Amino acid sequence: MGLLNTFPLSFKIQGKRILIVGGDEEALNKVRLVSKTTASIEIISRRIVADFSAFPVAIHERALRAEDVAGAALVFVAEESTDAELAKTEARRLNIPLNVVDVPAECDFYTPSIVDRAPLTVAISTEGEAPVLARLVRAQIEALLSPGLGKMASLAGGLRQKVESLIQSGPGRRRFYEDLVTSTAVERALAEGEGAAAGEALLAAHAAKGSGEGVVWLIGAGPGSEDLLTLRAQRLLQQADVIVHDQLVPTAVVEMGRRDAEQICVGKARGHHSFSQAQINTLIIRLAREGKRVARLKSGDPMIFGRAGEEIAALRKEAIDYEIVPGVSAALAAAADTATPVTLRNVSTGFVVATAHGADDADLRHWAALAQSGLTIALYMG
Repeated sequence: MGLLNTFPLSFKIQGKRILIVGGDEEALNKVRLVSKTTASIEIISRRIVADFSAFPVAIHERALRAEDVAGAALVFVAEESTDAELAKTEARRLNIPLNVVDVPAECDFYTPSIVDRAPLTVAISTEGEAPVLARLVRAQIEALLSPGLGKMASLAGGLRQKVESLIQSGPGRRRFYEDLVTSTAVERALAEGEGAAAGEALLAAHAAKGSGEGVVWLIGAGPGSEDLLTLRAQRLLQQADVIVHDQLVPTAVVEMGRRDAEQICVGKARGHHSFSQAQINTLIIRLAREGKRVARLKSGDPMIFGRAGEEIAALRKEAIDYEIVPGVSAALAAAADTATPVTLRNVSTGFVVATAHGADDADLRHWAALAQSGLTIALYMG
């Protein structure tokens, strides 16, 4: 890993002025970027050709004067002209940070690709070497970050003084903020406009108990390939304190969680259960009562022969917060892998999921009806 030639930082721009010299598409691209800030934006060029009407900017279609540069917080040069040369000369003389579009050697700073979840932002820069790569990386990060993270960041900031007053220890505050930003209940409340009340309630619980109530996420691990997990499943695995997983879940999927997360295998194989279902229920309830975030990782989809019903009932009985994260079921993954549609016009008008191994080896009396139904049948636990 080499040394950086630039230092990433967040530059305070509130109440300041940004000057952009240029009037074409290059200038418009910069306006799109800086208009997301609270700075005032001024555009000066002898030839305004791009449409800036959608943005709150001051436009001057005239020659640049030296005094236009004075007092600017940042200067962008987005054209080649005598005015551009004047802007560069004055910015350097006045020690104003300068960016010359597509000329890295003349830049004091580079504009990164930005993931915007204001006030949370993620900036990706290649020091001007590969802007296309920065945009591709940004697209991947965009997919990983929930759209509601900005509201969550604002909520956390609004609670800061109360947190400092009610929770004295540094570790205790850190635990509160971790629980706040990963709480599905708070996330839902934010979406419904009730985030402040939910945040206050969680803070009160932390102040009273030292830690908030835990949560259990029933997560579908899919058919076994890491890249078939949903994005939400991946995010929650990264947040989990404990991963309680079935034996059929591949190690590579389990290890997508945090490195410091505890891993508990409650694997079941036919005729050999290291944990009974009742023991699993007791385990996840105990962990949640300890204030932990529990990822209950199940092969395929938890709602299809995943014993999720028993675990949901147990969690509801104990008033434990939970969430169900669907996964790609084995039946649909097999259909995709073999290019075999489960429904096909004039062949099969329906799709049945059935087990070939009932509870306590009970007789499965529906087989005759299924065989004559003309439907596609997916058999589990055959």
